Amino acid sequence: MRERHAVRGARRDREFEAFVAGAAGRLTRTATLLTAEPPNANPRARRLLTHALAHTYATWDRLRGEDPYDRTRQHLAVRFARGAWHHHGLFRPEPGGVLGGLSPQERLILVLRLYEGVAEEQTAALLGLPAERVRAICARAMATVLHPPREAAPGVAEVAPS
Repeated sequence: MRERHAVRGARRDREFEAFVAGAAGRLTRTATLLTAEPPNANPRARRLLTHALAHTYATWDRLRGEDPYDRTRQHLAVRFARGAWHHHGLFRPEPGGVLGGLSPQERLILVLRLYEGVAEEQTAALLGLPAERVRAICARAMATVLHPPREAAPGVAEVAPS
């Protein structure tokens, strides 16, 4: 009995390691896009991904034919949303970057829809929003990314009378 559990556990570990080896790069990029951190300095993205992968590992035996990538991405998105929306500013980006000018909600929807290719209806269901709202937020985010607001013109230096 004990040997059977050990064999099952070793098989699960190998399967999970193979999954992580294949998916870690893309999931890291997704988390980095969500947090709007630079790719080479992304501690919040790595922490977010670590939690999502830990959750996937903990539920590995209960996936029952579900795609582990989808489950991990869902957990990543939900955890990001909770952190960004409920803890006000937890995932505020540093200035710069293409997605740095977007709100966390806009980044999440844009990344899910365009980078991850998640359907509008699935994104809406995952976030608990109407599909029309997801469409509007995605359109606004795309407009912001494609046509970023102009920086304010430099102020005119005042000249002291001579």
